[in-house]
Amino acid sequence: AGYSLQVASGKTYLLRIVNAAVNDELFLKIAGHKLTVVETDAAYTKPFTTDTIFLGPGQTTNALLTADQTAGKYTIAVSPFMDTVVPVDNVTAVGFLRYKGIQPFSPPHLTATPPINATAVTAAFASGLRSLNSPNYPAAVPQTVDHSLLFAIGVGVNPCPTCVNGTKTVADINNVSFVLPTVALLQAHYFKLQGIFTDDFPANPPSPYNYTDGTKVYRLGFNETVEVVLQGTSLIAPESHPIHLHGFNFFVVGKGLGNFDKGKDPSSFNLVDPVERNTMSVPTAGWTAIRFRADNPGVWFLHCHLEVHTTWGLKMAFVVENGKGPNESILPPPPDLPQC
Repeated sequence: AGYSLQVASGKTYLLRIVNAAVNDELFLKIAGHKLTVVETDAAYTKPFTTDTIFLGPGQTTNALLTADQTAGKYTIAVSPFMDTVVPVDNVTAVGFLRYKGIQPFSPPHLTATPPINATAVTAAFASGLRSLNSPNYPAAVPQTVDHSLLFAIGVGVNPCPTCVNGTKTVADINNVSFVLPTVALLQAHYFKLQGIFTDDFPANPPSPYNYTDGTKVYRLGFNETVEVVLQGTSLIAPESHPIHLHGFNFFVVGKGLGNFDKGKDPSSFNLVDPVERNTMSVPTAGWTAIRFRADNPGVWFLHCHLEVHTTWGLKMAFVVENGKGPNESILPPPPDLPQC
């Protein structure tokens, strides 16, 4: 029993791989076979050959698989990644790659999955990804930025007299634990409703460190360029956070372990062919720098793609103003749109 992918010897297949998990980053391996990544999050990449695919929740990867091994049955294995003390269900899911003519219940060739804390494997995979950056598919990386932001992300605890042990778990960006509004943010922005949100989301972590609940957004002008350095923190424990941005693709221009050094680290940024994504993992106790152009007016969430962290408040929203004319402005809601 289990998933089975049947292939013909000598043929090459395009695999469209999606991490549909809710709270797990995952490794994928196929026994005896290499995979050549050609696309991530619907953006072309330079071909990158690896024996292990790494995906956070919601991430997608397209990879080429050539059936170039001895005809047989080969294990497809998916296992979780967690390189800190946070417990996960360390179970390997198994499927099979089966060459035509091989019986379904033949003994399979096995593969060894990476250790659950294989940080080096995740780093190597991320480092191998580059934008195609060809004449037909250029990488339009912003070379200058109008907004330089530093977002500290993490999970901590707040006092809660009615909770077990008197505390509750919270998550935040720049000390703000996001509170969902009673009226949709886009609806409030479009109709200029007052009292739904404030536009004072901090561009940098405030000091001293103290959690604040709030519905805060950061406002951007149309077509402005943005750099966000996402810095992992370790109030409870450092943890890898897959971060997703709605409404845009972004370029991952830099990453590293430890604290981001504003004076030194930008000199190593890749502004030529960085990978283009809409979701990327901020390494445990490390940082990731992204750049994008705010050319899509509206209200757009930035949040952790671990569902439990999002429910705890690890999210914020960008409000992107209209540009000039209807082609650079939010479309009006249809007459039959249900009101929130």
